[in-house]
Amino acid sequence: MIRKANAVWHGTGKEGNGTLTSPSSVLNNTPYSFNSRFVNEDGKAGTNPEELIAAAHAGCFSMALSFQLSGAGFTPTELATEASLRMEQEGGGFKIKSIHLSLTGKVPNITEAQFKELADEAKKNCPVSQALSAIEITLSATLA
Repeated sequence: MIRKANAVWHGTGKEGNGTLTSPSSVLNNTPYSFNSRFVNEDGKAGTNPEELIAAAHAGCFSMALSFQLSGAGFTPTELATEASLRMEQEGGGFKIKSIHLSLTGKVPNITEAQFKELADEAKKNCPVSQALSAIEITLSATLA
C-alpha cells in the first residue's frame, strides 16, 4: 500500500505560501504558510504539517484501539482522541518533541484496567506511533 500527498510552495519561508493536496481530495489545494504554522494556532488561515501529523496520529490510534477492543471481545460505542503535538525551537530550527494522546472512550462491559491496557497496546502498535517512535508519546485514557 502506498499513500501520497502533494505540496506546492511559492516564495520564501516566511513570506511565501503553499497548498497541500491528496488524491482522496480531503486535502484539495489546502493552504498553508508560515502564519498557519507558527502564528495562528487556531488554524483559521490554513493547516500545517504538525496539525496533519496530530490528526493522523489521533485517527490511527483510535482505529488501532477499536481493533484491540474488538479482538478482546468488546465493542466500543465511541473513541474520542485528541492528539496534542508539542514542537519547540531547537538551534536554528524546530523539532517535534512529543505527542500526548488524550482518549475518552465509551465501551460497554469493560473495566477501567482492561481499557487502559488495551489503549496502551494501541498506542505502542499503531503504525503512526511506530513511525513517530523517535519522540515521546504519552497517553491519558478515560472510560466514560
